[in-house]
Amino acid sequence: MATCPRCFGALTEHHKCPRSSILSAITDALSTVCIGGLIGGVVAIIINEQAPTALVLAAAALGAVLASAVRQAVGRRP
Repeated sequence: MATCPRCFGALTEHHKCPRSSILSAITDALSTVCIGGLIGGVVAIIINEQAPTALVLAAAALGAVLASAVRQAVGRRP
């Protein structure tokens, strides 16, 4: 499915971009990914205090992807 370059929403026949600016959309997306990555890394360190760096980075990447997916799933629909 095509994506709107301005609001990153689904580009359908009756698509209208929300009135928010592109900067706020990017800020929301980046903050979600950063928080998800931080939570993923912290959970890996809590589970294993001597976790290798690669494991912490992989957990942070997974947390970022999951947070982004959840944000898109529960986000508002245009």
